[in-house]
Amino acid sequence: MPTPLLAVRDLVKHFPVRSGFWGRQTGALRAVDGVSFDLMPGEALGLVGESGCGKTTTGRCVLRLVEPTSGSVRFEGQELIGLPQSRLRPLRRQMQMIFQDPYGSLNPRMRVGDLLTEPMEVHGLATGDEARERAAKLLESVGLERAHLDAWPHQFSGGQRQRVCIARALTLTPKLIVCDEPVSALDVSVQAQVLNILKDLQRDQGLSYLFISHDLAVVAHLCQRVAVMYLGEIVEIAPVEALYSNALHPYTQALLSAIPQVRRERPRIILEGDPPSPLEASSARRFTARFPRHAAAFEGGDIALREAGPGHFVRCARLEVLRDLAQGPGSGVRGPGSEIPQAVA
Repeated sequence: MPTPLLAVRDLVKHFPVRSGFWGRQTGALRAVDGVSFDLMPGEALGLVGESGCGKTTTGRCVLRLVEPTSGSVRFEGQELIGLPQSRLRPLRRQMQMIFQDPYGSLNPRMRVGDLLTEPMEVHGLATGDEARERAAKLLESVGLERAHLDAWPHQFSGGQRQRVCIARALTLTPKLIVCDEPVSALDVSVQAQVLNILKDLQRDQGLSYLFISHDLAVVAHLCQRVAVMYLGEIVEIAPVEALYSNALHPYTQALLSAIPQVRRERPRIILEGDPPSPLEASSARRFTARFPRHAAAFEGGDIALREAGPGHFVRCARLEVLRDLAQGPGSGVRGPGSEIPQAVA
């Protein structure tokens, strides 16, 4: 079995909640609460879920842009948690990030050429004309022109800015790119262009993506596997085909039912219960309160990721109950052989 490029185990990030005149800590917001997954070389893994579920915090913890509370993150077998900055810096060349906002992630006081050549000079890869030539080729690889080297960020459209961000992430020839909703702020037609660029780069350079998104249709277009997050936990992880044709967790089913369709062939699932507080520790209640119709699947045993098929894992206490409910009326699950939704034309 090949060795994972990225191996995340029991990743936890809690943010302190303070109150009172002295700002004493009275609790903790459990943004990431025991996340584990592997990312193989050349693979794109989608990380999806509603706003506030911990997707972005997970990506930032993986790169140590946010320091995790506990857990393990191994990149090519090297443990990153607790690694001193002096030893972490060389590894940062192999791990880059594309941020969600193309307007806020580029320095407005630097020309595009300087934005692309600065990382090369800092890491000693190239300087002067050599660095500028590399920057020009990077722009061409994302569909821009050499003349754009002398342009300022404010002179670009949103889609062009995001292409510059992709080019900047590629300056150090990384192996892993964390994509934090890179197309959510773009028009649909521009989304298609950016997604196709990412697919072409993955094919040509063997890149691995941790692709964070709330759009399941976009994830299906780019990724080979999907992990669904809910309140800081992964509740289902599976290959794209298995997840879209045979989702078992009620939260995943609700997300799938929310994908826009020209002709809706199945009913929209409206979750009946109330969302638990992210301040509460993980327990059966966070599932039984939100999914009362599926309460029996989360009672009477330890809640853990259980294997439902090859590479398909779902978080529950009683897997057989989820299987039975998934086949019942109103489950919203696509039948075997159903088409995977297309993100854009």
